Amino acid sequence: MSILNADLHCHSVVSDGTLTPEQLAERAAANGVELWSLTDHDEIGGQHRAAAAARAHGMRYLTGTEISVTFSAETVHIVGLGFDPDSALLRRGLSDTRGGRRERAQEMADQLAAVGIPGAYEGALKHVGNPELISRTHFARFLVEAGVCRDTSEVFRKYLTEGNPGYVPHRWASLKAAVQWITGAGGLAVIAHPARYKFTANEEFALFSEFKTHGGFGVEVVTGSHTAAEYVRYADTAREFGLSASRGSDFHSPGESHTDLGQLPGLPGGLTPVWDVLADRIL
Repeated sequence: MSILNADLHCHSVVSDGTLTPEQLAERAAANGVELWSLTDHDEIGGQHRAAAAARAHGMRYLTGTEISVTFSAETVHIVGLGFDPDSALLRRGLSDTRGGRRERAQEMADQLAAVGIPGAYEGALKHVGNPELISRTHFARFLVEAGVCRDTSEVFRKYLTEGNPGYVPHRWASLKAAVQWITGAGGLAVIAHPARYKFTANEEFALFSEFKTHGGFGVEVVTGSHTAAEYVRYADTAREFGLSASRGSDFHSPGESHTDLGQLPGLPGGLTPVWDVLADRIL
């Protein structure tokens, strides 16, 4: 199983993607994905649908989610794989994490209104499949739709990021809590797209060290936002910390995502794929 087309990171309308779990499964299978996971932000409401759709298209499936945590004043994402989707512990933790998103969204809209962009909250809600999970992505789609920006890349250069209108920080779960929710539900915790975080070398070392101490198990080495050089860098990090390696496109939408489902290169050599460790939890 070490060499296979696994895509273990993507998002549906249950969080901030634009396709349903069923549409994602169809797209993944058409692109040759053999092992798939739906990893909606702070939500597992689409898991049973995704598993059924994967089976219908001849793919194997791992349960998944992506949990937002705050570490060293930065938002970090932890992917959970292979857990029990009916775990009460995990469901409670994710529900607590989702709390406060609406209040944060209203503050974001107020900031945008103050710079001459009214109606942002209502406009963002039009792009939300699950109102509990309204996020910057939904505001970005509204700003493109309203003609304020050409595309979402321009949005995040001018708005919704630190120092720009519409940026409101949120205090997420702790790293320890997120890892414990995942492992307590029988899954494995994986650091998502580590190159995206603006950490110093010491802060990144602290992240991986604390993650491992709390029972973290893997790191995304090959992912949609990493460069070829970063594949090599985080393969070395996986070896240094004794972590398994994961692979996932982080696909959100046909019109927005740079990397499609199943289109990434394979993992570098000398690594232990997470799916080898999770073989007994694959559906």
